[in-house]
Amino acid sequence: MKLRSLFAILFWSIAVPTEAQNELPQEGAWITTTDQSRLLRFSASLNFKDEKTFGTRIEIDTARTYQTMDGFGFALTGGSAGLIFRLNADLRSTLLKELFVPGGNGVGVSYLRISIGASDLDDHVFSYDDLAEGKTDPTLSAFSLKEDQAYLIPLLKEILALNPEIKIIASPWSAPRWMKTNDQAKGGSLNPAYFKTYANYFVKYIGEMAKEGISVEAITIQNEPENPGNTPSMVMTAAEQNEFVKNYLGPAFKSANMKTKIILFDHNADHPDYPISILNDPITKQYVDGTAFHLYLGEVSALSTVHDAHPDKNIYFTEQWTSGKGNFGGDLQWHITNLIIGATRNWSKNVLEWNLAADENFNPHTPDGGCDLCQGALTIGQTIKRNVSYYIIAHASKFVPSGSVRISSSWVEALPNVAFRTPAGKKVLIVINSTKKENSFGVRYKNRLAITSLPAGAVATYVWK
Repeated sequence: MKLRSLFAILFWSIAVPTEAQNELPQEGAWITTTDQSRLLRFSASLNFKDEKTFGTRIEIDTARTYQTMDGFGFALTGGSAGLIFRLNADLRSTLLKELFVPGGNGVGVSYLRISIGASDLDDHVFSYDDLAEGKTDPTLSAFSLKEDQAYLIPLLKEILALNPEIKIIASPWSAPRWMKTNDQAKGGSLNPAYFKTYANYFVKYIGEMAKEGISVEAITIQNEPENPGNTPSMVMTAAEQNEFVKNYLGPAFKSANMKTKIILFDHNADHPDYPISILNDPITKQYVDGTAFHLYLGEVSALSTVHDAHPDKNIYFTEQWTSGKGNFGGDLQWHITNLIIGATRNWSKNVLEWNLAADENFNPHTPDGGCDLCQGALTIGQTIKRNVSYYIIAHASKFVPSGSVRISSSWVEALPNVAFRTPAGKKVLIVINSTKKENSFGVRYKNRLAITSLPAGAVATYVWK
C-alpha cells in the first residue's frame, strides 16, 4: 500500500465519528446530545400504534403545507476552500463525499454560500477588478476571477461533480475600492457614479462563473449592508439598495436574460422595514425574488413579518456563526431552536451556517476587521474535527433534501419542532427538548401515535414513511 493512501486511511479512521462510517437506515431517529455522547446517532424507529391517550404530543398534518425548501448548508468561504483543497486528494475526495453526496452515509449538504470577491474569512482582501490607486475601469476590462481560480473554483467543480443539483448563493462584502466613496475596502458606500458599472460587475461575475461550469442560483446585493466594521465591508441604505436594483441591477439582469435570483438585505432580523420598504416599490419588486436574513440582532419572527407583508416573495436565511469560545450544548440548542426550527417555521427556504472550515486558530481571516473567532463546521489541522454547526446542519440536510415541503406540526413549548415531507414522500420531524430533564412525548400521524423520549437539551430527527 502506498504511504499516501495509508496516511489517508489512518487520518480518516481517527477523524470520522463511528456513526458516520456505516450506511444508516433510511427511517428511524437520530439524536445529538449536549454532552456529545451521541452525535447524530441512530436510536430507534418510531412505532406508530392505534391512538391512545398521551399527555404531550406533536400532531403532524401533511394536508397543511407551507414553503418548498431549497436546502441546508454552509458558507464556503475562500479560506474554507483553501483549507479543504490543500488536503491530500484521497482525503479531500472522501470528505467531499461525506458532505455533499445526497443520501447514504453522508450529510447531504444541498446549499452553499460563496463570496463575490473576498469575504472577511479570506486571508487577504481582493475584488475581481483591482486597480492601482487613482485608476478606474468603467468598462470592466480588467475583470478577472483569477483569485478564485486557485482554490474556490476548482473545489466547487469537485463538489458539483458529486452533486450537480447543489444550489449556490453569492454575496459581495464590498464593491471594488475604486467604485466606493472612501476608496477603501472597509466601510464607505457605493459611489452613485458607478451604480451602472457595479450592476454590470454582477452580470460579468455570473457570466464568468457560468463559463467555469458553475451556475449561481442567486445573489444578494450586499452582505450586511448596515455593518461597516468588517474588512471588507460596504454600507448600503434601503433607499440606495432600492435605487440600485430598480434602475440598474434589475434592468441589467433583464437585458442579459439572467436567471439568477436577486435577493435583498442579507442582514439582521431587527430591521424588517429595510426589505419591506424596497418591496413596497412595485417597479423594484418585479426584479426581486426575496429577502435574506441573519440573526445576530432581532427575533426570527421578523422573517414572517416580511413574508406577511409580501407573501409572493421568498425568505432565506444565509448566515449565523458559532464562536470558537462557544459551548457545544448551548450552541446546539440555540441554533436548532432559532434557525433549523425557527427560520423554517417563519418561511425560510434554506438555512446556512457560517462557515464550513477553519484551522485550529480560526484562520484564515482578513487583518483589521476579519472574524478572528469564527469556528468552522470543520476544524482542519492534524485531524478533521466536526464541530457543532456540522451537526446543526446535518440534522436537517441529511434528511430534508431540496424540494421537500414544510408541513404542519403542532407547537409544544417544551419541544420546539418543525416537520417536512420529502420528494420521496417520507415524513421528517426535527425536535429539540428545551427542558432540563428527559422528556417523553407522542408523535401523532394519521390517527396513530408513536411514543418516544429525548434527553434534556437533545435534538432528534425522526423519519418515517
